Amino acid sequence: MNRTLPWLLGGAFAFALSLNAQTNPDGSADTGDAHDGQKLVSSEPPAQVAKRLQWWSEARFGMFIHWGLYAQDGCFYKGQDGKTEHMMRHLQIPLKDYAKIADDFNPVKFSADEWVGIAKNAGMKYMIITSKHHDGFAMFNSPSSDYNIVKRTPWKRDPVKELAEACRKQGLKFGAYYSLGRDWEDPDVPTRDGYRSNTWDFPDESKKDFSKYFERKVKPQVRELLTQYGPIAVLWFDTPERISKKQSEELIALIHQLQPDCIINARVGNRLGDYAVSEQKIPESGDVKPWETCMTLNGHWGYKKDDEKWKPTETLVRNLVDIASKGGNFLLNVGPTGEGLIPGPSVQHLREVGEWMRVNGEAIYGTTAGPFAKLDWGRCTKKVNGKETTLYLHVFDWPKDGKLFVPGLRGQIESVSLLATGKRLSTAVSENGLVITVPETAPNKISATIAVKVSGPVILGAK
Repeated sequence: MNRTLPWLLGGAFAFALSLNAQTNPDGSADTGDAHDGQKLVSSEPPAQVAKRLQWWSEARFGMFIHWGLYAQDGCFYKGQDGKTEHMMRHLQIPLKDYAKIADDFNPVKFSADEWVGIAKNAGMKYMIITSKHHDGFAMFNSPSSDYNIVKRTPWKRDPVKELAEACRKQGLKFGAYYSLGRDWEDPDVPTRDGYRSNTWDFPDESKKDFSKYFERKVKPQVRELLTQYGPIAVLWFDTPERISKKQSEELIALIHQLQPDCIINARVGNRLGDYAVSEQKIPESGDVKPWETCMTLNGHWGYKKDDEKWKPTETLVRNLVDIASKGGNFLLNVGPTGEGLIPGPSVQHLREVGEWMRVNGEAIYGTTAGPFAKLDWGRCTKKVNGKETTLYLHVFDWPKDGKLFVPGLRGQIESVSLLATGKRLSTAVSENGLVITVPETAPNKISATIAVKVSGPVILGAK
């Protein structure tokens, strides 16, 4: 890992991908994750996949939302610390008791317009919400399963419907997360060696038949998501550990039949899908394309009422820049409360990210990976327009001597300017690269952007 990543990732939040690894029935790794040595395979022409991904590749920044019954008391149950949104498994709460949480789940302060507005003001271009997490409880109106928020709670509203409509109204793309290989409500969902499956209600793993669950619940609910809420831009699957290749292909075919433009992440299983995922980790390079990093704002995906370890805005912005500089997308998570509110610190940090994006968004949206393997002072993104290329230099460490050295950069430099003010900067070409004279004070202490416009090809290397 790059030496700069510990402060980029927020130290303790940089979990290894192996902790989240899923497996195929034969025990082989099948995470759907970026940079685990697995390249995605597809029977579709690359141009067709690229067309479907075009808006997503330009968006670069989205909001992830983990919301479910576990939020009711902030991942606590009857005074016991449930640790995470996995509290049903951590505390081995019997299904009949866990289901009773729904009796009191009444998030009357929920506002879809407000949630989407928070995402939009942060500069996010798409939103993904947990339609069904590992507890098996559907956060949408599911005709195929009464175990859902409309049928089982006094609230009786459909947040997926309301968020989909609010996203369309405010110009964001909308997508749904779906836990594929873990469902603690269904008796037919095994996991490898019983790990992370419901063995306290359904102890005999040998009797469990994933195909029954797949036909009875997965396919009907995926169909519902794609037919009840208008365009679904992304289906974000998770935990594909027991799904066969045939089932993955069948699911993809169903999705493409109902909504051909719907993007599918690689956790549909068996190295299929449109893009790879990196969880709580930024890869050292962007070798696997396309890819996305999903991360939490603190230490949990769902709302944890005693977790106040929020990543600072500096970390969030620099993570976004680092990911974009490697050609990836950043899916940043919030965990709303049982009342239906996004926690105040999340709102504040996202507001501050949005302030940075309003000035520097040009250097993120629609960009591709920069040409530099490493820059000691920051990162670089790139945008090509005809024969002109703009290199966006994201400077984390502003030079104290007023000279920013860009190693190996040559070519026909048309202009160099501060993105925040448009102020032109003087340059000098040295034998080893380009030297830019910068003001004494950085326009932004977190990350200041310098736009370098190059006519013709960008040339790297010493003379």
